[in-house]
Amino acid sequence: MSVLRHDWQNPEIEALLQLPFNDLLFQAHSVHRRHFDPNAVQVSTLLSIKTGACPEDCKYCSQSGHYNTGLEKEKLLQLEKVLAEAETAKARGATRFCMGAAWKHPSRKDFPLVLEMVKGVRALGLETCMTLGQLTEEQTSALAEAGLDYYNHNLDTSREYYDKIITTRHFDERLDTLAHVRAAGIKVCSGGIVGMGESARDRVGLLRELANLPQHPESVPINNLVKIKGTPLENVEDLDPFDFVRVIAVARILMPASYVRLSAGREQMNEQLQALCFFAGANSIFYGDRLLTTSNPLASSDQALFARLGLVPEGSQPSALPHQGATRQFHDAMTAS
Repeated sequence: MSVLRHDWQNPEIEALLQLPFNDLLFQAHSVHRRHFDPNAVQVSTLLSIKTGACPEDCKYCSQSGHYNTGLEKEKLLQLEKVLAEAETAKARGATRFCMGAAWKHPSRKDFPLVLEMVKGVRALGLETCMTLGQLTEEQTSALAEAGLDYYNHNLDTSREYYDKIITTRHFDERLDTLAHVRAAGIKVCSGGIVGMGESARDRVGLLRELANLPQHPESVPINNLVKIKGTPLENVEDLDPFDFVRVIAVARILMPASYVRLSAGREQMNEQLQALCFFAGANSIFYGDRLLTTSNPLASSDQALFARLGLVPEGSQPSALPHQGATRQFHDAMTAS
């Protein structure tokens, strides 16, 4: 098994990113096989439980109240609606149900309902994940007591590029929230977004920050920017697809025991690019037609791609199933009702 390091330096990460493409993918895939079943993918579903009117000014976000993106704001969903969505996700093969609210931090008024959502979803037999913005120690402890499994709080980008993307929150405040989450015994889900006009050095900085946390995030979502009309980044230049695969591969090498999630931006990726990402070490996806407010590949498209690649949802099959058996198992897990 690979040694888990927390002392990576920029030159080392830069050297990995600059490897010949085949050499980098071979190294990343070799690390991946030492820690995971290479043909199993963890499947999560993401639901927006409170949409729009966020006070943050994240330049990529359709939900920011600072920009006119045409998104209508919605109040916090009722518990019954959330549980119904979770039941549907479970029936389709999801093992983790993630709930996101467009807040800078949870309000005192809404927080008790959030806790009931965690308890209710967990009672259905699903892993629970929340992303609610900045947390206090008290709120984090309450979420842990309610049974929250994961908390998502992305670093978004490098420390150096951060204030070019967000000015309403400091980079260290994100690290403080992650420290509260870890101290409470909740697993950490933290990654970032690439393709926001950042430099290769900024991608190195983001990966270094994540890999040098005292404990690696259990889940590392790597998002490829979805350009939203009305946001300051709507016309940013596209990231080279091979550079995106390189980020996935280096994340796998730096954090060998973490799940690396191929997250936002999949709808703009062709099947060949997604396959390269899976080979490079991505082993988690969001399944379903929506990611908070942006679209995601159709469920039927994911089923077809997984069948062609011989991939199956984690936990739905014994290791090393023959291709046809794996295909049938995936279809059964993803279409069960």
